[in-house]
Amino acid sequence: MPEIALTTVALLCLAALVAGWIDAVVGGGGLLLLPALLLGLPAGTPASHALGTNKAVAIVGTAGAAVTYARKAPVDVGTAVRIGLAALAGSSGGAFLAAGMSTDVLKPVIMVVLLAVAAFVILRPSFGTAPAPGPATRRRRIAAIGLAGVGIGFYDGLVGPGTGTFLVLALTGLLHLDLVTASATAKIVNCCTNAGALAMFAWQGAVLWQLAAPMAVFNLAGGMLGAHTALKRGSGFVRIILLVVVTALVANLAYEQWLA
Repeated sequence: MPEIALTTVALLCLAALVAGWIDAVVGGGGLLLLPALLLGLPAGTPASHALGTNKAVAIVGTAGAAVTYARKAPVDVGTAVRIGLAALAGSSGGAFLAAGMSTDVLKPVIMVVLLAVAAFVILRPSFGTAPAPGPATRRRRIAAIGLAGVGIGFYDGLVGPGTGTFLVLALTGLLHLDLVTASATAKIVNCCTNAGALAMFAWQGAVLWQLAAPMAVFNLAGGMLGAHTALKRGSGFVRIILLVVVTALVANLAYEQWLA
């Protein structure tokens, strides 16, 4: 592990705490955690080490949030796991193609989609505030496995940022979940995709375990706190955080596309 100042480690742990909270509420914690690692690690550290360490930290917070949600939110664990396994396969395919494809082509498209999503959420105040009166149909569950699983999993492997947010939106729209239950379900799906990615990075020796361990503790605390906050404050609060995260994601992608 490269030499890292104690002050830097403390700041990275703080970033992990906040990222865990954001990710548990509505997804998108990686928008804070990954840039923090890229800035905090010494110059010359391979980017793959930041990516691998990010996954090692995030999976702990995601798992903690998933357990917290599962205890109090009406999560269909079976459906969530099926979507998660499909997302794992999609993520593997996206990662395989990422090496030979420029993601710069996709970023403007993703920004347009996100802006459309933000407009939809603003214009539809009832979106995700209450679940559908009955269970989702078999057709909708299959569509969720295809889109939220394979499709968003593929995006996670190919591009990455905002995967949790996309999952929340897709699960809310396809399965007619309220935003709190969608966030809970997304955490289980994220556990599956993070596990696959972490296994690959660990096999490649691209995880800084000594740094990941303390950051993971803070990320776990943030994740569990975020899940408790979402459960306590309800879907209206999650909707506000969703709009904030979508705006941040658009700004981040625009910066990477045109200014970085």
